[in-house]
Amino acid sequence: MFSRETKNEETIIQDSRKVLEQKARSFRWAAQFLAPETHDDAALLYAFCRLVDDTADEASSLEEAYGGLWALESQLSGEMDADPFMSQFLEMSERVDLDLDVARELIIGVRSDLDEVCVQDDVELLRYCYRVAGTVGLMMCSVLGVPDRDAFPFAVDLGIGMQLTNICRDVAEDASMGRTYLPKTRLLREGIHPEQVLNLDVDRVALSRVVSDLLAMADTYYASADMGLHYIPSRSRFAILVASRVYRAIGVQLLENGADPLQGRTIVHWKDKTRWVAHAVRRFTSPHLLGLSGPSSHDGQLHLPLQGLPGTRPQSMIYQSRI
Repeated sequence: MFSRETKNEETIIQDSRKVLEQKARSFRWAAQFLAPETHDDAALLYAFCRLVDDTADEASSLEEAYGGLWALESQLSGEMDADPFMSQFLEMSERVDLDLDVARELIIGVRSDLDEVCVQDDVELLRYCYRVAGTVGLMMCSVLGVPDRDAFPFAVDLGIGMQLTNICRDVAEDASMGRTYLPKTRLLREGIHPEQVLNLDVDRVALSRVVSDLLAMADTYYASADMGLHYIPSRSRFAILVASRVYRAIGVQLLENGADPLQGRTIVHWKDKTRWVAHAVRRFTSPHLLGLSGPSSHDGQLHLPLQGLPGTRPQSMIYQSRI
């Protein structure tokens, strides 16, 4: 678990960088392209997200997990005195205008994992992906100094694409913890009951069809995210493009392995990551990413399941785009 006992700003930043270096296999490749001060803020944000996850996952009991998440929420709201790490995170949040309501949505998403999980349908899945990953995209907008709120829906979409990739990769790991995020409606269409996934006693060919379809959904959100990359200041834009490509490569690798998530954890090795970084270099010079092709129009259909959540496409705008 990330230590909250650090006592000064320099140590907190050093510890946050260590957490990023040790835990974020994919994003650490991208983070090295950030300016140093932005890198520090991104590391602090990542450490906060990791702290929320670890508070839930490493607790010795459900009561401890619920209590730990409640304490984090209370520190965000000022109802409880912040410890040194949270004080530093709150100072950074104020400095970069990070919306703490978005951080609270992350905690809500992580709290939903504490009991057994069986996602019912795509709407529930996408709202979960928003909470545990789309929120990170929104908070990164603040860290990166993205000035235009029109960028926010695209940032949400990048987080959703990444989380869908995670879910497809981690079917076996999640099942071991009593969780299945593959929507029940999709599983039943392939003749699979969620209980079979939890027991890892499942028709793997049928399961691979569900995974393939969700990876196709992820690609839709990655493509949308690409449309908004030009909103990011140029120094940080390449880093996020690299993160997107390296993370999407997990899904590409999984598909090349037959979309079978039960054959072992899919890992993109450093040689392949290097190849995807090269791909990002080529893409970076496109007129769109250079901001030469005009403003991007977000596909409001992607946010129909997300109504009422911070930073998503407002319903009125979605309606206007359909008439």
